Amino acid sequence: MASANGPARVLVVDDSVTVRRSAELFLQQGGYEVVLAEDGFDALAKVGQQRPDLIFCDVMMPRLDGYQTCAILKQCASYADIPVVMLSSKDGVFDKARGKIAGAADYLTKPFSKKEILFAAASSTMPTVVGSGGSYADTKNSDR
Repeated sequence: MASANGPARVLVVDDSVTVRRSAELFLQQGGYEVVLAEDGFDALAKVGQQRPDLIFCDVMMPRLDGYQTCAILKQCASYADIPVVMLSSKDGVFDKARGKIAGAADYLTKPFSKKEILFAAASSTMPTVVGSGGSYADTKNSDR
């Protein structure tokens, strides 16, 4: 995925090295520039430095969890327009609703495949089509 200024920049925030590296590999193979952060505080610093086009943010992290990180970003006018996709091993309705309340654009359940994360990235960085009404969560299990 490329924009007028080069490839879209994606920030991956997760306290698991394995998840960060998997996401980084998959996204780079999809043509994205990837920035990594290990927790919410690291993410907030990197958002200010790197200005990503999209953020994948783990829900359960030490110090500042994903919901708190997302909410802080959405309260800041400079970053409120950056789509945030929550990452979690929990797939419950309550968890997804909590992500929406925090301001997340979507929710991706771990473990994710290359196809799943690239679809979520493409869906979240594309301009919104009026009346599309769908999200990644709606289509995730349709072709697994």
